[in-house]
Amino acid sequence: MNAGEALLGLMTAIDEHRWDDLEQYLHPQFTCVLVHTNETFSRDEWVRFNAEYPDFDRLVVQEFVGGETEAACRSHVTGRTSTGTAHFQCASFVRVKDGQILHLTEVWTDVNQSPPPGTRLCIGRG
Repeated sequence: MNAGEALLGLMTAIDEHRWDDLEQYLHPQFTCVLVHTNETFSRDEWVRFNAEYPDFDRLVVQEFVGGETEAACRSHVTGRTSTGTAHFQCASFVRVKDGQILHLTEVWTDVNQSPPPGTRLCIGRG
């Protein structure tokens, strides 16, 4: 499996809540770094983190670039809250070894944030 196939397969399994299928995409020496929280996970820790994440709903890949050894995507992720649906964006970058994802870097953010006043011109914001 090349990097693009591995990343899309992993994202589809997450969206479909197929937690037991995640390991097939992940190399035994897999690591994941969450840049925004400075956390690092092993394969087993990352699978458990995803499977146990509270109120996860959907993950939809919106942009994708895939190659033989590296791939990246941007996903829209939703979760259920007591007040409705929470929306997030996630940028994921993978590197493969032996047909499985060896390293994953993710950057998460909330959606619909506003820039600090006076810092930049925002076209299309009302």
